Amino acid sequence: MTDPVPLVSIGLTCYNAHETILRALNSALNQDWKNIEVIVVDDMSSDGSADLVANVISDEPRARLIRHDTNMGPAGARQSILEVAKGEFLAFFDDDDESAPERIRIQLDRLENYERASGAALVACYASGERRYDNGYVVELEAIGSQSGAEPHGPSVADYLLLYRRNPDWFYGVGTPTCALFARRRTFEKVGGFDARLRRVEDADFAIRLGLLGGHFIGTQEKLFVQHATSAEDKSPEKNLEAENFLAEKHRAYLDSIGGYYYAVHWQKLRYWHFKRRYAMFLIELIGLLIHRPVYTVKHLLDTGPRRLKHEINMKRKA
Repeated sequence: MTDPVPLVSIGLTCYNAHETILRALNSALNQDWKNIEVIVVDDMSSDGSADLVANVISDEPRARLIRHDTNMGPAGARQSILEVAKGEFLAFFDDDDESAPERIRIQLDRLENYERASGAALVACYASGERRYDNGYVVELEAIGSQSGAEPHGPSVADYLLLYRRNPDWFYGVGTPTCALFARRRTFEKVGGFDARLRRVEDADFAIRLGLLGGHFIGTQEKLFVQHATSAEDKSPEKNLEAENFLAEKHRAYLDSIGGYYYAVHWQKLRYWHFKRRYAMFLIELIGLLIHRPVYTVKHLLDTGPRRLKHEINMKRKA
C-alpha cells in the first residue's frame, strides 16, 4: 500500500546564490504538503551561500545541507541529491526560483491521476511557471504535457529534444527543465539519474533517456513557480555548444538509427553562429542543412526563428 501522505524529497541545488537562495529555500520549506525533506547541495560556492543556508536550517529538522568540495555542475549536484533522498517522490527546485506553496501537492496529484488513467509506469511531471527578466519582460512557461490528452511519450520525445521533430497531436510547451520536474524515485533510478559529465542540457539528456525507455511526460496547467532570469559562465554560447555536441555524440547510435546525426550536430552550430553574430558562418551551416534536409530545415526555421528573434528583442528592451 502507498503511504497516504508519502514523503517527498525536494532537491535544491545552490551555486553562488547568496542573493536568491533563501527565497528558493523558504519556498521549499513552505510547501503545504507537510511530509517533505529538503536537501540543499551547495556546489562549492565562493560567496558564502552554504553558510547562509546552514544558519537558516540549523533548527529545521526537515532540511539538510550537503557541501561539495569540488564544483560538479548542476547535474553532479542533482545526482548527489538522488543518492541521499529518502522520499518516494522527488522534486527539483533551482536556487534563483520561487515555487508556489501548493506546487508539490498539485504535481503529485497530477502524476497519480495520470498513472491511474493511463497505466504508465514511468512518468515525469513538469510544473508550468513564468520567467521574469529585470526589464519587466515575462515569459509564460507552459509545461510539456499540460494539455489533457496531448501528453508526449516514448522515443518520439527524444526525437523532439534532439531534432525538433514534433507530433502535431502533442503539447511540448517549453520542454523538460529540471527546475520544474517531479517524479517517483524509481523513475529516476530506472533512467539512471543525471549525467555529471554535462554542465548544460543535462535536463534534456535525462528526458531523452526517459523517452527511449517509453516514459510519459505530463505537466500542470497551474503556474507553480517563478524563474528569475540570470546569466552565468556556464550559460555562454560556447558552453552550450560544447554540451549539445556531447549530447549528440552520447546519443549517436540512436540518431544514426533514425538518420538524424548530421542535423542534430549542425543545427546546434547554426544556433551558435547566430548567437555569436557570425552571419557568414551561419549561412554556411544553413546551406549545408538545406542540402541535407531542405523541407525540414525551412519548416524548423519558420517555426522557431521568428519567436526566437522576438524573444531576443524583448530581453534587450529597456525597463
